Amino acid sequence: MTGPDQRYNDLNGYFRGLFGCRVHKITVDAGLTCPNRDGTISRNGCIYCNASGSGSGAHLRGLSITQQLETGKNILSRKYKAKKFIAYFQSFSNTYAPLDTLKGFYDEALAVKDIAGLSIGTRPDCVDEPVLALLQGYARRCLVWLEYGLQSAHDSTLAFIQRGHDLQCFRNAVLRTQNRGIKICAHVILGLPRETRRQMLETAAVLSSMGLDGIKLHLLYVVKGTALETLFLSGGYVCLEQQEYVDLVCDFLERIPARIVIQRLTGDPHAGELTAPAWALKKTQTLALIKDQLRRRDTWQGKLCVRP
Repeated sequence: MTGPDQRYNDLNGYFRGLFGCRVHKITVDAGLTCPNRDGTISRNGCIYCNASGSGSGAHLRGLSITQQLETGKNILSRKYKAKKFIAYFQSFSNTYAPLDTLKGFYDEALAVKDIAGLSIGTRPDCVDEPVLALLQGYARRCLVWLEYGLQSAHDSTLAFIQRGHDLQCFRNAVLRTQNRGIKICAHVILGLPRETRRQMLETAAVLSSMGLDGIKLHLLYVVKGTALETLFLSGGYVCLEQQEYVDLVCDFLERIPARIVIQRLTGDPHAGELTAPAWALKKTQTLALIKDQLRRRDTWQGKLCVRP
């Protein structure tokens, strides 16, 4: 973190420090699935997950990985003057396929000009030794991030949201991934059903001790057609208010080591899929409120963290 107004270790700053230029992630939909959707664990998915896995739908439209990346490059280079790009395999579990299939996807992405690395979203129960060995090979020549969906450090919460794995599964995946040159990012959702502020901050404390390289924070929003929507419409779930979320993010950041890259501070729902809360569509406003709150508190990432 540099400068008096930079109060958390943001992704743009990390990329610029690493590459010396503007770098952006481009979302890739490889058409993969998830053990929590294909019947291996369940066919229902997590209670908040929509049928598309929060993907772009590009695969269903017949767009290859190369086409998706070229389109993204054209848009981001014009809009943000980006010079390099990271292929972000986002939709569903992007290590959940035969090894040769995965290698074909990753090789195709890295063959595109100005793609400087991979970021691969997956579950901690979907990464075995052959996959890790494959990613370790890529990490010797380019940047590789492996993004593990955890969401909460509380097994009772993970069971209620039908996650299909526990905290120990996540711990094991992190331990297997470390010391391979692969960067590790954990996804956390704030505002999960039945979780208190104390529990959410306990998740911060757990993650701060695990040697992670990055964290993504997400707002829990209600998507149409999900089990969470049914719970919400019946009065069984109440969404966080915007200021409540802002305060939680600041509290969370204070407990996370300053060296950890904060890849995201809130979610980014599709307007046509959103049931609630309406303020979730005001991403720019929410980010501004978070930054303002950090300034007003005179606080920063890691201020209350007991670990380096």
